[in-house]
Amino acid sequence: MVSALHVLLWVGSLAGGGPDCSIGFLYQPAFCCDQELRGPAAPYCPQPGDIIFYTDYTIFWCVTHNYAGAGHPHHSGIIVRRPDGSLGAMEAGPYDTLHIRILDLPGHFRKYSEMGEPMWVRRRRVPLTCEQSAALTAWAMAQEGKRFALIRQGAQLTNIRCRGRWKINYVGHSDPNRCSYFCSELVTEALVAAGLIDCETARPCCTYPSDLFYGHSHNHYIDEHLDLSEWDPPARWLECPIPALGIIGVEAAPGPKER
Repeated sequence: MVSALHVLLWVGSLAGGGPDCSIGFLYQPAFCCDQELRGPAAPYCPQPGDIIFYTDYTIFWCVTHNYAGAGHPHHSGIIVRRPDGSLGAMEAGPYDTLHIRILDLPGHFRKYSEMGEPMWVRRRRVPLTCEQSAALTAWAMAQEGKRFALIRQGAQLTNIRCRGRWKINYVGHSDPNRCSYFCSELVTEALVAAGLIDCETARPCCTYPSDLFYGHSHNHYIDEHLDLSEWDPPARWLECPIPALGIIGVEAAPGPKER
């Protein structure tokens, strides 16, 4: 039986298309991790299940991610609905911290922008069902405050990582009750918890932000099994659009009248 909470979460997710819910703007989606703004922009109304990405151009993160074969982007998170109906961004280690947090919108997005880190969003093409949204909410709330998996993330730079070509077939399965997660592992487990990807074939601790960003991977196993066809390609987010590139749904200011 569908509970009252399920109904409220479902109604809230459908309400995401209203004009008052927009937080910033998304440019046209493309599988490109660059800083180009592909106009026109459109208001962004977040919804549970949207996947968010950031990247950092400092030397340390570029060198370590490239060495691990992860590349850009360097960080990922997911939009979730709290029990009170508000939306938040769940991330492991936001702002280089060591815990999992669900952060308020749009302040969280704005802070990354102020830090000079570009942001992208992979929007859900179809809103989550009430059951999917409720499952995502329940799992997300149970993770808040857990530790960032610093040691296991560091292991991605070594031969003991479970992402190896053959090893990944047998290890790295979903574990929804870990005491810690790194960023893309947390997002992948969240997708499993909501029933959005297959629990049996998912490999959360082997999945990188770039795998989620592009929807394919250099790792053969993840490339074969990761299906993100229900999400749009990544789109650059800005709090304020650039008028010269066009804005969908916003009329241009009238030009001077002819004499």
